[in-house]
Amino acid sequence: MRATITLQERKNLKIPRRKLWTILKDQKFLFLMMLPALIWAVLFAYTPMVGMYMSFVNYQPLLGGFWHTLFHSEFVGFQWFQYFFDNGDFLIIMRNTLASTLITLLFSFPMPILIAIAINEIKSVGFKKTVQTASYLPYFISWVIAANIIVTLLSSDGAINGLLKLLHITNESVLFLQEGKYFWWIVAMGNTWKDMGYSSIMYLAAISAINPELYEAAKVDGANRFKQIRFITMPHLKPTIVILLILALGGILNAGFDQHFLLGNDLTRDYSDVLSTYSFRYGIQNGMFSYASAVGMFSSVVAFIIVVIVNSIAKKVNGQSLF
Repeated sequence: MRATITLQERKNLKIPRRKLWTILKDQKFLFLMMLPALIWAVLFAYTPMVGMYMSFVNYQPLLGGFWHTLFHSEFVGFQWFQYFFDNGDFLIIMRNTLASTLITLLFSFPMPILIAIAINEIKSVGFKKTVQTASYLPYFISWVIAANIIVTLLSSDGAINGLLKLLHITNESVLFLQEGKYFWWIVAMGNTWKDMGYSSIMYLAAISAINPELYEAAKVDGANRFKQIRFITMPHLKPTIVILLILALGGILNAGFDQHFLLGNDLTRDYSDVLSTYSFRYGIQNGMFSYASAVGMFSSVVAFIIVVIVNSIAKKVNGQSLF
């Protein structure tokens, strides 16, 4: 027996279709519950996208209101994009952005998986909750506080330099925050420390959905804990890992503004200046609003293209994708 039917056979079945009005009437309370979220999405997610027009004009804030000034500004087409590509900042900014995000991804992506598996293996309920809480706390600390903690630890008389001297690794203090070669690694470690506990929640949720009988059957077959993790836990985590990896790669040009702005300084500018801080400096501090908008739009478009490409590759290779 065939599992599918042709389009002509589907038409011959004459399956009645409910009118849209009937569906709306029958499910009116569900649509009413969805209405606040829909209004929020339109106001805060889609309406601001009209501001992308600023990337194609020479916008200068004048009297008369934002929208009036925006739509009456001189249209310059792709002039601001060309200026960004042609000046000497493009290669440096892209190098810093990609290096920072890729190094961060190298540490921050596998760490939540390892933490989720480790927490799942803890037998004591009380100790498991303590570890979970301790791993979540850094996420709720603002980057202002987190940056001060990192600066204090890495200062010339901080704990890190004290430990290096105690272990006789170095005799003099290392100026971590004054030398650019350390900056990308510092940001990567800071991002990993701050986000790994919170990011592990999704993997813990995926692990909790695994049927316990699979582990019991594996025990009967003589599988130890490592083999259970390899042949049961990891395959069940694979869909979650693929989806989160696609999203992570989609944000590859979003290196993060807070950490680079707070940890960077004039001495490390050649390494700490990324797309977000570059847009802030030119848009807010220098008043080049259209140029900053063009840089931000470039980042968004590239991120969208990367998501589509990675999603297509994941769909062909693993049969799992975001959409």
